[in-house]
Amino acid sequence: MLKSIYSLPSLPPPRKLETEAVLRAAAGAHRRLAEVKGRATAIPNPGILIDTLSLQEARASSEIENIVTTQDEMFQAVLFPDGPDRGPAKEVALYRDALRRGWDLMREKQNLLTNNIILEMFRILKGTSGGFRETPGTALKNDATGAIVYVPPQDRNEIIRHMTALESFINTDDDVDPLVKMALIHHQFESIHPLPDGNGRIGRIVNVLYLARSGLLELPILYLSRYITTHKPDYYRLLQAVRDKGAWEEWILYMLRAVQDTSLQTLELIQGIGGLMATYKHRIRSEHPRIYSQDLLNNLFRHPYTRIEFVQNELDVSRQTAAKYLDQLSAAGIIEKRTAGKHNYYINGPLVDLFLRVSRDPTP
Repeated sequence: MLKSIYSLPSLPPPRKLETEAVLRAAAGAHRRLAEVKGRATAIPNPGILIDTLSLQEARASSEIENIVTTQDEMFQAVLFPDGPDRGPAKEVALYRDALRRGWDLMREKQNLLTNNIILEMFRILKGTSGGFRETPGTALKNDATGAIVYVPPQDRNEIIRHMTALESFINTDDDVDPLVKMALIHHQFESIHPLPDGNGRIGRIVNVLYLARSGLLELPILYLSRYITTHKPDYYRLLQAVRDKGAWEEWILYMLRAVQDTSLQTLELIQGIGGLMATYKHRIRSEHPRIYSQDLLNNLFRHPYTRIEFVQNELDVSRQTAAKYLDQLSAAGIIEKRTAGKHNYYINGPLVDLFLRVSRDPTP
């Protein structure tokens, strides 16, 4: 059996973590995160942010695992979930579903983020009924050379023991700064590597759910995967540096920079969505007052690609009425009508353009 030379620490690790550099970085990250929390309340329906931003996270998180898809493919997979297998785009949509399920379960469990919730998200993501790893032989390798760089715990009982301790650490309120604690949780989860597949993606969902659990966010809308994608070599290097050299400060600083950078991007998205919603609201109310409703506006932003059935169900109107609303908005150039086989669908072009523009912005 493979053996690891890294002994997973108890949490928090028995050393000073909140150094002067960490405290400075944490203060800046907290300020930006507080702005995100405050400004998110300006969006009238929280489901808009959760659904639209979680898809952007799903795409970026999957890209880290070399699961690459386009915006159009991703939205089409969500639009037609029972359609033909779309490969990577389908996996991205399942990530969104896993995140939403985790968020719902955490709220049902009085704000506890448990191993059962983690396993439920894994089962949705991978379409399995399985649980924590049972078969030894897992080793993490360098993509370029194929050399083994880290061997996680191999014995299932050891995996369960470590995950039980991690569950307790996640759900125990203590005096560790919650952003520092998030960095510790993420490193420990990735080092336990408890799942047969999907550890990276589930670990990144745990990040945002923990931020919501800790009260730093009201909604799970801060997603770090774009930063990690942009700084992927550093991410893996610093993960391993903790195992090899105990370099906790560098790892924590990396995660704090990720929070601050991602908070700025999220603020840009929230402000952009809010501005577009105001523009759409004014235009539809003034040009099409007979069909305007807040529910219709919410639909156009909760689903950047929408269809007649979505409007029918969310506005509780007939199919004929839903089609009339969408066709009227399409004829006015407010949304764009397209056809896929026998189905019509409708695109909120400015919203999709906003996602593309922000995702292309270079990270300092």
